[in-house]
Amino acid sequence: MTRMRVLVGLTLFLGVLGIVGVLAGDDPAGATFVELSESVQLLMSATLPFTGVLLARDLKRPADHGPGQETPDGRPGQRTPDRGPGQAPGYRPLVTLWLTAVVLAVGVAVFGVVACVVAVVVSPAGGWSHAGGGVVGGVLVQVTAQLVGTGLGLLLRPVVVACAATVVLPLGVWLVLGALPAVREWTTPYAAALNLLSGELTVLRWAQWAVVVLIWGVALNALGAVRFLRGRAAAGHGSPGVGDP
Repeated sequence: MTRMRVLVGLTLFLGVLGIVGVLAGDDPAGATFVELSESVQLLMSATLPFTGVLLARDLKRPADHGPGQETPDGRPGQRTPDRGPGQAPGYRPLVTLWLTAVVLAVGVAVFGVVACVVAVVVSPAGGWSHAGGGVVGGVLVQVTAQLVGTGLGLLLRPVVVACAATVVLPLGVWLVLGALPAVREWTTPYAAALNLLSGELTVLRWAQWAVVVLIWGVALNALGAVRFLRGRAAAGHGSPGVGDP
């Protein structure tokens, strides 16, 4: 079993544990969709970025995984042919990385939604208040978490350091800004996640999430993309721009 499959399985398992934890609480009969979703999506967002790190690492070092070796996500390696002028890989590998990562994040979020729906249906008195907002919030939380993973995966090495950074950096900033709750709602993924998973998606909360994504998603991945493209050019795989297929 590959590391990627193990991480995905662990992530989904944490989601199930979140449901069990809520239903085993003091008032399981009154568990609402939003309450379940908050627990499930937050737990899964803790390990999901690790998969983004592995996807980014696989992208960063394709030439290091020749025949008979495995890439970081466990797939058989292939030797990357040299590229001459006019054959630069450009941005396509990065776009593929981000699309793959986002699709995986959405899939994990949907799993959480389905699990919560089932749990509410079988609960004696489960509630559906703000369920629609909770569904959207769950997807946004997982996509944000995954972009943190791909960004740090492109920027940091080795894999263990990048994975640790996906937990330490966001939570560290959140803790440091503890005396400034209004500021951390605009700057930290955890605070944004709590707002999104409440199911009450006001204009203010949409704006706060957008700023958080710009900081932790767009900025990190932009820096990582620059590093990736420079590394490819320095390694003789061509440079982005003219002649990019």
